[in-house]
Amino acid sequence: MSSAAYDHRIRILPADIDFMGHVNNARYLNWVQDAVIGHWRRFAPAEEVAAKLWVALKHEITYRKPAFLDDQVIARVVLEKVDGARAFYATLITRGEEVLAEVKSSWCCLDAGTRRPVRLAKDVIARFLG
Repeated sequence: MSSAAYDHRIRILPADIDFMGHVNNARYLNWVQDAVIGHWRRFAPAEEVAAKLWVALKHEITYRKPAFLDDQVIARVVLEKVDGARAFYATLITRGEEVLAEVKSSWCCLDAGTRRPVRLAKDVIARFLG
């Protein structure tokens, strides 16, 4: 079971462009992080957003096409699964109908105070995976 998709609009900045004239591959990691955190903030209760932090454990990126400065790019995030303190996301980065990159990532939920891994409550998970 996976969550509803969350679309995160990406603004490409001149600093994102590398020596080859397109977005540097490393920027995609920032985009995925921004999109996943945006997804969390969009669907989680405010008290959970304040009490929990997310750190990336792993990213697997398949690059399909380059992105350029004036492109309109969206990162579509789907939470695929929660297992203990870990969450597994799929992110599709697109320009219109074109897929620029596919990303699978895993994240760990931390208690904001202790910075230790913490499980999400079932009612919070239900908001995402309904």
